[in-house]
Amino acid sequence: MSYLEYRVQTVPTGFSKVLYLNWGLILLLTAVSSMGFLMLYSVAGGSLTPWAEPQMKRFALGMVAMFVIAMVPVYFWRNIAALAYLVSLLLLVAVEFVGTTGMGAQRWIDIGPLRLQPSELTKITLVMFLAAYYDWLDIRKVSRIFWVILPVLIILLPTFLVLRQPDLGTAILLVAGGGIVMFAAGVHWAYFATVIGAGVGLVAAVLKSRGTPWQLIQDYQFRRIDTFLDPDSDPLGAGYHITQSKIALGSGGWTGRGFMQGTQSRLNFLPEKHTDFIFTTLAEEFGFIGAASLLTLYGLIIVFCIASAMTNKDRFASLLTIGIAATFFLFFAVNMSMVMGLAPVVGVPLPLVSYGGSAMLVLLAAFGLVQSAHVHRPRGPA
Repeated sequence: MSYLEYRVQTVPTGFSKVLYLNWGLILLLTAVSSMGFLMLYSVAGGSLTPWAEPQMKRFALGMVAMFVIAMVPVYFWRNIAALAYLVSLLLLVAVEFVGTTGMGAQRWIDIGPLRLQPSELTKITLVMFLAAYYDWLDIRKVSRIFWVILPVLIILLPTFLVLRQPDLGTAILLVAGGGIVMFAAGVHWAYFATVIGAGVGLVAAVLKSRGTPWQLIQDYQFRRIDTFLDPDSDPLGAGYHITQSKIALGSGGWTGRGFMQGTQSRLNFLPEKHTDFIFTTLAEEFGFIGAASLLTLYGLIIVFCIASAMTNKDRFASLLTIGIAATFFLFFAVNMSMVMGLAPVVGVPLPLVSYGGSAMLVLLAAFGLVQSAHVHRPRGPA
């Protein structure tokens, strides 16, 4: 939809835009974040510091950003999508030279009092750029090979930079999120089948190469695979994290041990209890019912986004909403799979629950884009 076409639609103006916000989505985001505050309070031993209070302040700042972004017409975000993507790439390059190292990886940039993780920003700017690309592209060209190669390169460039940090979890999210946008835009399924088939073949070749002269990966990498498949083979070493996580998950039962009564987190057996493994703390203290409640809230957020996307006549806004919803889904799906031992531990936080400034602010800003698409969607001729 062109700018002129956009302007002739009946869209809210001024303060009336507030009435068109997706308030159900806002309530869901607040509910999920509140569960995060509760768990951060618990893992700190009943204290707002050092995690819960800063997280609350970031949430408040993020909500302000979400409202501001929501008030800006969606065509503005489409027009700056390429610039936003380019800025995120430059920040990823800057990490290589002036990045701050933490937990063995160089992923952050210190900008005054703010510590920014550019890879978090890239998850959203990539979706923005792909949505703008497919909004511009003639739909009849979507599955032609040349026009498929371009978005693949758009996805692979930041993925390569993120892998150098190294950050496998974010790299997976970039590829998967970008792929979902391409699929939603109408790229033929045969391309995805080819990639999946090639991936399965590559995994089979890697496993078959073990112990041969043409071994494709190093021995220590094979040991990581062994640990993932059988954590009990090294319970005090490489398998320690996932072993303790499974103990915490199982000990919660149906209703949990009770708030602040989880032994695995309270006695510090559970690693990274305030970030990557916070879901296991929730499951230990509130059991299956608590874990299922959080998963239900996540599912409702996805449903609200998909419903908004399906009723939006603007192609960019629809693809943007789907892409952000897909990225959000991948966030919690990968994290939960990871802590349950269904996927390797790759360092993906639980969205809006794990402690982390960049992830919280970027996600709420992303939902500001979803709100902008929802508020300013075409509603018929004036």
